[in-house]
Amino acid sequence: MSMPLLEQAVLDLCCTTLPESVAIAGLGCSSGPNTFCAVSEIVTIIYKRCCQLGRSPPRFWVFSNDLPGNDFNSVFKSLLAFHEKMRGKNGEEFGPCHVAAVPASFYHKLAPPRTLQFVYSACSLHWLSQVPPELLNKQISNKGKI
Repeated sequence: MSMPLLEQAVLDLCCTTLPESVAIAGLGCSSGPNTFCAVSEIVTIIYKRCCQLGRSPPRFWVFSNDLPGNDFNSVFKSLLAFHEKMRGKNGEEFGPCHVAAVPASFYHKLAPPRTLQFVYSACSLHWLSQVPPELLNKQISNKGKI
């Protein structure tokens, strides 16, 4: 059900001047078969849209975030299959797509300012152990932002 929203958000990003490299962060990436599902869609939408517009696709940087206890070894072991899937969807000339792990809580800053072009969270919000402080501040309206 969320795919149309994800696609529109990515297409909106493509309407801007994309840098040579696009950095994507997946919050709460986990380590199972769904780890790269959203990343695959995001990257494919950007790649195909750039090709449609006659623009060179950017290099992709994917920052997979989860708590330090996550099985990041499993994430990295699945990279070969991820890259093969991406070439299958986008053609043999697709690439490169670099992947890094960011083992930390997303309650705190994960990257320097203006580093990430797209941040998503597919399944991590239901695991929140505390209400983010910004939501407790009654003077700040989050209506329509969350």
